[in-house]
Amino acid sequence: MDLERIYLDHNATTRPLPEVVEAMVACLRDGFGNPSSVHAFGQRARRLLDRAREQVAALIKASPEEIIFTASGTEADNQALRCVATPGTAIATSVIEHPAILNTCRFLEAAGTQVTYLPVDAQGILRMDTLEAALKPDISLLSLMAANNDLGTLQPVAEAADLARSRGILVHTDAVQAAGRIPLDVRSLDVDLLSLSAHKLHGPKGVGALFVKRALPLRPLIQGGSQERRLRAGTENLPGIVGFGIACEWAAKHMDRNMERITALRTRLEEGLLAIPGVRLHGHPTLRLPNTVNVGLPILGEDLLLNLDLEGIAVSVGSACSSESREPSFVLKALGIPDQEARQTLRFSLGFENTDAEIDRTIQVTRSLLARLT
Repeated sequence: MDLERIYLDHNATTRPLPEVVEAMVACLRDGFGNPSSVHAFGQRARRLLDRAREQVAALIKASPEEIIFTASGTEADNQALRCVATPGTAIATSVIEHPAILNTCRFLEAAGTQVTYLPVDAQGILRMDTLEAALKPDISLLSLMAANNDLGTLQPVAEAADLARSRGILVHTDAVQAAGRIPLDVRSLDVDLLSLSAHKLHGPKGVGALFVKRALPLRPLIQGGSQERRLRAGTENLPGIVGFGIACEWAAKHMDRNMERITALRTRLEEGLLAIPGVRLHGHPTLRLPNTVNVGLPILGEDLLLNLDLEGIAVSVGSACSSESREPSFVLKALGIPDQEARQTLRFSLGFENTDAEIDRTIQVTRSLLARLT
Protein backbone atom coordinates (compact mmCIF):
# COMPACT_ATOMS: atom_id res chain seq x y z
CA MET A 1 0.00 0.00 0.00
CA ASP A 2 1.31 3.44 -0.92
CA LEU A 3 2.23 5.76 1.94
CA GLU A 4 0.13 8.82 2.56
CA ARG A 5 2.76 11.46 1.85
CA ILE A 6 2.99 14.63 3.92
CA TYR A 7 4.84 17.66 2.55
CA LEU A 8 6.36 19.90 5.23
CA ASP A 9 9.12 21.57 3.21
CA HIS A 10 7.33 24.65 1.86
CA ASN A 11 10.33 26.91 2.50
CA ALA A 12 12.18 24.92 -0.18
CA THR A 13 9.40 25.14 -2.74
CA THR A 14 5.61 24.94 -3.04
CA ARG A 15 3.14 23.09 -5.23
CA PRO A 16 1.83 25.37 -8.02
CA LEU A 17 -1.83 26.20 -7.58
CA PRO A 18 -4.24 24.54 -10.06
CA GLU A 19 -5.26 27.97 -11.34
CA VAL A 20 -1.59 28.83 -11.86
CA VAL A 21 -1.07 25.72 -13.99
CA GLU A 22 -4.25 26.42 -15.97
CA ALA A 23 -3.24 30.01 -16.67
CA MET A 24 0.23 28.93 -17.77
CA VAL A 25 -1.15 26.28 -20.14
CA ALA A 26 -3.56 28.82 -21.63
CA CYS A 27 -0.67 31.26 -22.08
CA LEU A 28 1.47 28.63 -23.80
CA ARG A 29 -1.40 27.83 -26.12
CA ASP A 30 -2.89 31.25 -26.86
CA GLY A 31 -0.39 33.85 -25.61
CA PHE A 32 2.69 32.70 -27.47
CA GLY A 33 3.38 36.06 -29.11
CA ASN A 34 6.42 38.16 -28.21
CA PRO A 35 5.35 41.01 -25.88
CA SER A 36 7.74 43.31 -27.75
CA SER A 37 6.00 42.74 -31.11
CA VAL A 38 3.54 45.35 -32.37
CA HIS A 39 1.10 43.00 -34.14
CA ALA A 40 -2.02 41.49 -32.58
CA PHE A 41 -0.24 38.38 -31.26
CA GLY A 42 2.40 40.52 -29.59
CA GLN A 43 -0.15 42.90 -28.12
CA ARG A 44 -2.12 40.00 -26.64
CA ALA A 45 1.08 38.83 -24.97
CA ARG A 46 1.79 42.38 -23.79
CA ARG A 47 -1.61 42.56 -22.08
CA LEU A 48 -0.88 39.30 -20.25
CA LEU A 49 2.50 40.66 -19.18
CA ASP A 50 1.02 43.95 -17.99
CA ARG A 51 -1.70 42.17 -16.02
CA ALA A 52 0.82 39.94 -14.26
CA ARG A 53 2.95 42.97 -13.40
CA GLU A 54 -0.10 44.56 -11.77
CA GLN A 55 -0.81 41.39 -9.77
CA VAL A 56 2.75 41.06 -8.48
CA ALA A 57 2.92 44.77 -7.63
CA ALA A 58 -0.37 44.61 -5.72
CA LEU A 59 0.96 41.90 -3.39
CA ILE A 60 3.66 44.24 -2.04
CA LYS A 61 1.71 47.53 -2.50
CA ALA A 62 4.03 48.73 -5.27
CA SER A 63 3.30 50.39 -8.60
CA PRO A 64 3.39 48.08 -11.66
CA GLU A 65 6.17 50.10 -13.30
CA GLU A 66 8.37 49.37 -10.26
CA ILE A 67 8.38 45.59 -10.93
CA ILE A 68 11.19 44.06 -13.01
CA PHE A 69 10.75 40.39 -13.87
CA THR A 70 13.77 38.09 -13.51
CA ALA A 71 14.47 34.37 -13.84
CA SER A 72 14.61 33.79 -10.06
CA GLY A 73 14.85 35.36 -6.64
CA THR A 74 18.58 34.72 -6.84
CA GLU A 75 18.86 36.82 -9.98
CA ALA A 76 16.83 39.56 -8.33
CA ASP A 77 19.23 39.53 -5.37
CA ASN A 78 22.21 39.66 -7.72
CA GLN A 79 20.78 42.61 -9.60
CA ALA A 80 19.99 44.49 -6.42
CA LEU A 81 23.55 44.14 -5.10
CA ARG A 82 25.73 44.01 -8.19
CA CYS A 83 23.99 46.87 -9.96
CA VAL A 84 24.26 49.22 -7.00
CA ALA A 85 27.66 48.34 -5.52
CA THR A 86 30.81 49.32 -7.40
CA PRO A 87 34.53 48.81 -6.60
CA GLY A 88 35.48 51.19 -3.84
CA THR A 89 31.96 51.37 -2.37
CA ALA A 90 30.78 49.53 0.74
CA ILE A 91 27.67 47.54 1.58
CA ALA A 92 26.30 45.91 4.75
CA THR A 93 24.32 42.72 5.23
CA SER A 94 23.57 40.18 7.95
CA VAL A 95 25.49 36.96 8.51
CA ILE A 96 22.32 34.84 8.11
CA GLU A 97 21.26 36.00 4.66
CA HIS A 98 20.42 33.50 1.92
CA PRO A 99 23.40 32.23 -0.11
CA ALA A 100 22.11 34.34 -3.02
CA ILE A 101 23.10 37.38 -0.99
CA LEU A 102 26.16 36.10 0.84
CA ASN A 103 27.82 34.58 -2.23
CA THR A 104 27.10 37.73 -4.23
CA CYS A 105 28.73 39.73 -1.46
CA ARG A 106 31.81 37.52 -1.66
CA PHE A 107 31.92 38.05 -5.42
CA LEU A 108 31.72 41.81 -4.89
CA GLU A 109 34.43 41.70 -2.24
CA ALA A 110 36.77 40.03 -4.72
CA ALA A 111 36.04 42.90 -7.12
CA GLY A 112 36.90 45.58 -4.57
CA THR A 113 33.66 46.28 -2.73
CA GLN A 114 33.88 46.47 1.06
CA VAL A 115 31.29 44.31 2.83
CA THR A 116 30.30 44.51 6.50
CA TYR A 117 28.67 41.32 7.83
CA LEU A 118 26.35 42.14 10.72
CA PRO A 119 25.95 39.61 13.55
CA VAL A 120 22.54 38.60 14.92
CA ASP A 121 21.46 37.76 18.45
CA ALA A 122 20.87 34.27 19.86
CA GLN A 123 17.37 34.21 18.36
CA GLY A 124 18.52 35.18 14.88
CA ILE A 125 17.50 38.85 14.85
CA LEU A 126 19.61 41.88 13.98
CA ARG A 127 19.69 44.39 16.84
CA MET A 128 19.37 48.06 16.02
CA ASP A 129 22.32 49.02 18.20
CA THR A 130 24.48 46.59 16.21
CA LEU A 131 23.30 48.11 12.95
CA GLU A 132 23.72 51.68 14.14
CA ALA A 133 27.32 51.05 15.17
CA ALA A 134 28.10 49.39 11.82
CA LEU A 135 26.62 51.96 9.42
CA LYS A 136 29.77 53.88 8.55
CA PRO A 137 29.67 56.88 6.17
CA ASP A 138 31.10 54.91 3.23
CA ILE A 139 28.28 52.32 3.16
CA SER A 140 25.97 52.86 0.20
CA LEU A 141 23.62 49.85 0.49
CA LEU A 142 22.10 47.76 3.29
CA SER A 143 20.66 44.35 2.38
CA LEU A 144 18.57 42.72 5.11
CA MET A 145 16.25 39.76 4.54
CA ALA A 146 12.61 40.04 5.57
CA ALA A 147 12.43 36.47 6.94
CA ASN A 148 15.10 33.83 7.39
CA ASN A 149 14.60 30.65 5.38
CA ASP A 150 16.00 28.30 8.06
CA LEU A 151 14.50 29.79 11.22
CA GLY A 152 11.56 31.81 9.92
CA THR A 153 12.67 34.73 12.10
CA LEU A 154 11.47 38.15 10.96
CA GLN A 155 14.01 40.95 10.70
CA PRO A 156 13.20 44.57 11.67
CA VAL A 157 13.40 45.77 8.07
CA ALA A 158 11.33 48.94 8.53
CA GLU A 159 13.38 50.06 11.55
CA ALA A 160 16.62 49.24 9.78
CA ALA A 161 15.49 51.13 6.67
CA ASP A 162 14.57 54.17 8.75
CA LEU A 163 18.03 54.19 10.32
CA ALA A 164 19.80 53.61 7.01
CA ARG A 165 17.77 56.21 5.16
CA SER A 166 18.65 58.84 7.79
CA ARG A 167 22.25 58.31 6.69
CA GLY A 168 21.57 58.36 2.96
CA ILE A 169 21.96 54.58 2.54
CA LEU A 170 19.89 52.60 0.03
CA VAL A 171 18.02 49.55 1.38
CA HIS A 172 17.33 46.17 -0.20
CA THR A 173 15.35 43.33 1.35
CA ASP A 174 15.27 39.73 0.21
CA ALA A 175 11.57 38.99 0.74
CA VAL A 176 11.57 35.61 -1.01
CA GLN A 177 10.49 33.65 2.09
CA ALA A 178 8.15 36.32 3.41
CA ALA A 179 6.12 37.16 0.31
CA GLY A 180 2.71 35.53 0.28
CA ARG A 181 3.07 34.44 3.92
CA ILE A 182 2.92 37.77 5.71
CA PRO A 183 1.74 41.19 4.51
CA LEU A 184 4.42 43.28 2.79
CA ASP A 185 4.13 46.97 1.95
CA VAL A 186 7.13 48.55 0.25
CA ARG A 187 5.95 52.01 1.28
CA SER A 188 5.71 51.11 4.97
CA LEU A 189 9.01 49.24 4.82
CA ASP A 190 10.50 52.22 2.95
CA VAL A 191 12.90 50.03 0.99
CA ASP A 192 14.45 50.86 -2.37
CA LEU A 193 14.74 47.30 -3.66
CA LEU A 194 12.91 44.07 -2.80
CA SER A 195 13.36 40.54 -4.21
CA LEU A 196 10.62 37.97 -4.87
CA SER A 197 10.41 34.40 -6.17
CA ALA A 198 7.32 32.76 -7.64
CA HIS A 199 7.91 29.18 -6.56
CA LYS A 200 7.89 30.07 -2.86
CA LEU A 201 4.25 31.19 -3.03
CA HIS A 202 2.63 28.47 -5.18
CA GLY A 203 3.80 29.84 -8.52
CA PRO A 204 6.19 28.22 -11.02
CA LYS A 205 9.95 27.85 -10.78
CA GLY A 206 12.15 29.91 -13.06
CA VAL A 207 10.62 33.33 -12.46
CA GLY A 208 11.20 36.06 -9.89
CA ALA A 209 10.92 39.82 -9.61
CA LEU A 210 12.79 42.82 -8.30
CA PHE A 211 10.96 45.84 -6.97
CA VAL A 212 12.92 48.95 -7.95
CA LYS A 213 11.70 52.13 -6.32
CA ARG A 214 10.56 54.71 -8.81
CA ALA A 215 13.35 56.98 -10.08
CA LEU A 216 16.09 54.85 -8.50
CA PRO A 217 19.00 54.69 -10.97
CA LEU A 218 19.91 51.03 -11.51
CA ARG A 219 22.28 49.45 -14.00
CA PRO A 220 21.14 46.31 -15.89
CA LEU A 221 22.66 42.99 -14.87
CA ILE A 222 22.05 41.39 -18.27
CA GLN A 223 22.87 43.28 -21.45
CA GLY A 224 20.76 43.00 -24.58
CA GLY A 225 17.38 44.33 -25.68
CA SER A 226 15.07 46.89 -24.16
CA GLN A 227 12.81 44.57 -22.15
CA GLU A 228 11.84 45.40 -18.57
CA ARG A 229 12.59 49.11 -18.90
CA ARG A 230 16.07 48.20 -20.21
CA LEU A 231 16.91 46.76 -16.78
CA ARG A 232 16.63 43.05 -17.65
CA ALA A 233 17.29 42.12 -21.27
CA GLY A 234 15.83 38.97 -22.83
CA THR A 235 12.37 37.99 -24.01
CA GLU A 236 10.19 37.57 -20.95
CA ASN A 237 9.21 34.09 -19.71
CA LEU A 238 5.57 34.94 -20.26
CA PRO A 239 3.93 31.66 -19.10
CA GLY A 240 6.01 31.75 -15.89
CA ILE A 241 5.23 35.43 -15.34
CA VAL A 242 1.50 34.83 -15.89
CA GLY A 243 1.62 32.01 -13.32
CA PHE A 244 3.51 34.28 -10.93
CA GLY A 245 0.82 36.93 -11.25
CA ILE A 246 -1.98 34.46 -10.52
CA ALA A 247 -0.09 33.14 -7.47
CA CYS A 248 0.40 36.66 -6.11
CA GLU A 249 -3.25 37.55 -6.60
CA TRP A 250 -4.31 34.35 -4.83
CA ALA A 251 -1.86 34.97 -1.96
CA ALA A 252 -3.16 38.50 -1.43
CA LYS A 253 -6.78 37.34 -1.46
CA HIS A 254 -6.23 34.49 1.02
CA MET A 255 -3.49 36.06 3.17
CA ASP A 256 -5.45 36.60 6.39
CA ARG A 257 -7.15 33.21 6.35
CA ASN A 258 -3.96 31.34 5.52
CA MET A 259 -1.94 33.14 8.20
CA GLU A 260 -4.49 32.26 10.86
CA ARG A 261 -4.84 28.64 9.81
CA ILE A 262 -1.12 27.95 9.26
CA THR A 263 -0.21 29.62 12.55
CA ALA A 264 -2.62 27.28 14.32
CA LEU A 265 -1.04 24.29 12.57
CA ARG A 266 2.44 25.51 13.48
CA THR A 267 1.45 25.89 17.14
CA ARG A 268 -0.01 22.38 17.13
CA LEU A 269 3.18 20.96 15.59
CA GLU A 270 5.51 22.95 17.81
CA GLU A 271 3.75 21.98 21.02
CA GLY A 272 3.75 18.33 20.02
CA LEU A 273 7.43 18.30 19.06
CA LEU A 274 8.61 20.20 22.12
CA ALA A 275 6.81 17.68 24.33
CA ILE A 276 9.25 15.02 23.05
CA PRO A 277 12.31 14.63 25.34
CA GLY A 278 15.43 16.26 23.89
CA VAL A 279 13.62 18.47 21.36
CA ARG A 280 14.09 22.26 21.61
CA LEU A 281 13.15 25.30 19.54
CA HIS A 282 15.63 27.39 17.53
CA GLY A 283 14.94 31.01 16.65
CA HIS A 284 12.49 33.51 18.07
CA PRO A 285 9.33 32.07 19.66
CA THR A 286 6.97 34.67 18.19
CA LEU A 287 8.77 36.95 15.68
CA ARG A 288 8.63 34.24 13.06
CA LEU A 289 6.85 33.27 9.86
CA PRO A 290 3.51 31.56 10.55
CA ASN A 291 4.71 28.35 8.89
CA THR A 292 8.23 27.63 10.18
CA VAL A 293 9.47 25.46 13.06
CA ASN A 294 13.20 24.76 13.44
CA VAL A 295 14.04 22.34 16.23
CA GLY A 296 17.11 20.85 17.87
CA LEU A 297 17.14 17.07 18.31
CA PRO A 298 18.95 14.41 20.34
CA ILE A 299 20.22 12.83 17.08
CA LEU A 300 21.59 14.04 13.73
CA GLY A 301 18.91 15.87 11.78
CA GLU A 302 19.83 14.02 8.60
CA ASP A 303 19.23 10.65 10.29
CA LEU A 304 15.74 11.66 11.37
CA LEU A 305 15.03 13.28 7.99
CA LEU A 306 15.79 10.05 6.12
CA ASN A 307 13.65 7.99 8.48
CA LEU A 308 10.78 10.46 8.23
CA ASP A 309 11.01 10.27 4.45
CA LEU A 310 10.69 6.48 4.65
CA GLU A 311 7.47 7.13 6.57
CA GLY A 312 6.26 9.48 3.82
CA ILE A 313 6.99 12.76 5.62
CA ALA A 314 9.10 15.37 3.81
CA VAL A 315 11.05 17.86 5.92
CA SER A 316 14.45 19.55 5.65
CA VAL A 317 17.69 20.13 7.50
CA GLY A 318 17.73 23.72 6.24
CA SER A 319 17.98 25.83 3.10
CA ALA A 320 17.55 23.84 -0.12
CA CYS A 321 20.18 26.11 -1.70
CA SER A 322 22.86 24.85 0.69
CA SER A 323 21.65 21.28 1.27
CA GLU A 324 24.53 19.75 -0.70
CA SER A 325 26.96 21.01 1.93
CA ARG A 326 27.95 18.60 4.67
CA GLU A 327 28.76 21.51 6.97
CA PRO A 328 26.39 22.43 9.80
CA SER A 329 23.98 25.29 9.10
CA PHE A 330 25.82 28.60 9.02
CA VAL A 331 22.61 30.22 10.24
CA LEU A 332 22.54 28.15 13.42
CA LYS A 333 26.26 28.68 13.95
CA ALA A 334 25.65 32.44 13.73
CA LEU A 335 23.29 32.06 16.70
CA GLY A 336 26.17 30.64 18.73
CA ILE A 337 25.02 27.02 18.46
CA PRO A 338 27.96 24.55 18.48
CA ASP A 339 28.65 22.54 15.32
CA GLN A 340 27.39 19.23 16.67
CA GLU A 341 24.13 20.74 17.89
CA ALA A 342 23.72 22.57 14.59
CA ARG A 343 23.84 19.21 12.82
CA GLN A 344 21.12 17.91 15.14
CA THR A 345 18.30 20.01 13.70
CA LEU A 346 15.30 19.77 11.41
CA ARG A 347 13.16 22.42 9.74
CA PHE A 348 9.42 21.89 9.34
CA SER A 349 7.76 24.42 7.01
CA LEU A 350 4.00 24.24 6.57
CA GLY A 351 1.57 25.25 3.83
CA PHE A 352 -2.13 25.93 3.46
CA GLU A 353 -2.77 22.38 2.20
CA ASN A 354 -1.56 20.75 5.41
CA THR A 355 -4.15 19.37 7.82
CA ASP A 356 -4.50 18.72 11.54
CA ALA A 357 -4.35 14.98 10.83
CA GLU A 358 -1.03 15.39 8.99
CA ILE A 359 0.43 17.38 11.87
CA ASP A 360 -0.71 14.80 14.41
CA ARG A 361 0.78 11.96 12.35
CA THR A 362 4.06 13.88 12.00
CA ILE A 363 4.29 14.33 15.78
CA GLN A 364 3.47 10.66 16.43
CA VAL A 365 5.97 9.37 13.86
CA THR A 366 8.69 11.74 15.07
CA ARG A 367 8.18 10.65 18.67
CA SER A 368 8.27 6.97 17.69
CA LEU A 369 11.41 7.38 15.56
CA LEU A 370 13.29 9.31 18.22
CA ALA A 371 12.42 6.70 20.82
CA ARG A 372 13.84 4.02 18.52
CA LEU A 373 16.91 5.89 17.29
CA THR A 374 18.15 7.38 20.58
